[in-house]
Amino acid sequence: MGAVKQSNRALLTAEVVIGFLIIWEAACRVFGIANYLLPAPSSILAEIWSAPGWYLAECGYTLLTTTAGFALAVLLGVIAAIGITYSKLIENTVFTLLVSLNSVPKIALAPLFIIWLGTGAPSKIAVSFSIAVFAIVVDTVLGLRSADPGAIDLMNTMRASPLQILLKIRLPNALPYMFAGMKVAISLALVGAIAGEFVASQQGLGFVILSAQGMFQTTRVFAAILLLGVLGTLLFGLVDVIERVVCPWHVSHRLDEITAAARG
Repeated sequence: MGAVKQSNRALLTAEVVIGFLIIWEAACRVFGIANYLLPAPSSILAEIWSAPGWYLAECGYTLLTTTAGFALAVLLGVIAAIGITYSKLIENTVFTLLVSLNSVPKIALAPLFIIWLGTGAPSKIAVSFSIAVFAIVVDTVLGLRSADPGAIDLMNTMRASPLQILLKIRLPNALPYMFAGMKVAISLALVGAIAGEFVASQQGLGFVILSAQGMFQTTRVFAAILLLGVLGTLLFGLVDVIERVVCPWHVSHRLDEITAAARG
């Protein structure tokens, strides 16, 4: 039933997107809008088709830096959240530092990462990580602290260790919160990767946009933006699928199945 619902949602999304593109194409043709102002979808697709291998390579570079930054944010973010949950000292130091750093625009930090790590992929990964990690930490801390106090008291009466309580009570309870943070973080990681490519890069979709903008190649800019939208949607969808596999017991998924069954 869940698979049917996912299929119906994907079909509805495709219909909305296709309808929007048809209206866009018709408006460009009816009003005679010049390509350098607003290219028609057919022109954008023709631009991508003119060099599919090149665009695929640029997408691959951006995808690499995005997923690496996201994976690092998940790993270190979860570790930091556990430390914040169990240690008042870490909460007062690390968490306060994260809040302060999160208020700084990451585009302002990008030049520092370029100086420290060079113009290659590591600096883009660092920017991606820095912008994504806060969402992971905040949501994971909330999930870890939302565990049932009665279940924790029961584990304590059974003389369970803090590690056992973490693995059997706190982490399972925190999984839905963690995935909520991951859905936000994967989009932020993509934004961070593009921001790093804007500052200094010879590869990636951010570089494509920046170089095309300098030569007033509007169609190429729109092609890169379209590919970014597709990439972001696919990454978000992948996290959503993983969540449904890991947390099929969560109430939100059960409600979806019940609603679909009632409609069926």
